[in-house]
Amino acid sequence: MTGDAGRRTALESPATGDSRVGDTDATTLYSIGELSRRTGLPVRTIRFYSDSGVVAPTTRSPAGYRLYDADALLRLELLRTLRELGMDLATVRRVLDRELTMAEVAAAHADALDVQIRVLQLRRSVLRAVARGGSGPEETKLIHRLTQLSGEERRRLIDDFVDGTFGTADAVPAAVAMVRAATPDLPDDPSGEQVAAWVELAELVGDEDFRARMRRTATYQATGRPPDIETEAGGELMEFTRQKVAEAMESGIDPVGDRGTRVVDDLVHRFAAVFARTPDTEFRDWMAQQFEEAHDPRVDRYWRLVWIVNGWQVVPNLVPMYPWLIHALRNGREV
Repeated sequence: MTGDAGRRTALESPATGDSRVGDTDATTLYSIGELSRRTGLPVRTIRFYSDSGVVAPTTRSPAGYRLYDADALLRLELLRTLRELGMDLATVRRVLDRELTMAEVAAAHADALDVQIRVLQLRRSVLRAVARGGSGPEETKLIHRLTQLSGEERRRLIDDFVDGTFGTADAVPAAVAMVRAATPDLPDDPSGEQVAAWVELAELVGDEDFRARMRRTATYQATGRPPDIETEAGGELMEFTRQKVAEAMESGIDPVGDRGTRVVDDLVHRFAAVFARTPDTEFRDWMAQQFEEAHDPRVDRYWRLVWIVNGWQVVPNLVPMYPWLIHALRNGREV
């Protein structure tokens, strides 16, 4: 063949997208050494692929040396890329032996790259979360294990939590629907903050005490029913309480600091007068328990973590005043 009819025009490599075999004679043959130079693969590796029949020689020279054409070169480049992406040789061979169009090859390439990219992105996020939190070896192992769960496994973890928390005959359907509607879903490329939030969330939903708190509090939140203390204290005192706590929060007052203590002491005395109780530590704990019926701080934390994991732009404070008030009533004590 002569002229343009006997030459290959620029042929894009399905492996790399580069025009590696550009303007090459259709009958050009390459030795193993030439293939090694063009692909960067060691001669012994090419010989192994050739002996395995994955990239068979096109012909042999009069002296018996193996020779390969341009199609074999493209096949070898694709093989190299797929191996670099972590595909085992048996899988690569099945890909290579299919009669694929260039579009199909590109699609297979893109799918393989997507998998590697997701893995690298997740590893990066885990490392950032570890670096930010100064995690030790065991915590690092836990973070890695939890983030390695597949999307289906993560959904199953939350489903088990919902079923275990609300899977009773007296469960309120509205509460179940509310929790399921905000299922946390870790993205393929999570930020370090999202990874940390997911790990904390995964530990939280496995806690039996938290499940009991969630069942109680979500029922209040879903039905809009106020806790008994609000009803019995009366609208005037509750409005005064909301105003004072809101002002304290807006001023950045620490609930267990001196200024926060003065605010909550005044409120405790007002509530004690209404309920005819002594404004002592026992009464403060009773008040905290009453408000926790509908506004548990750990449940509020759950919702915040869900918002972070899902990447929602605004993290709503579902009950702005109550976490502050409960903390102040406890004065930093866990009961």
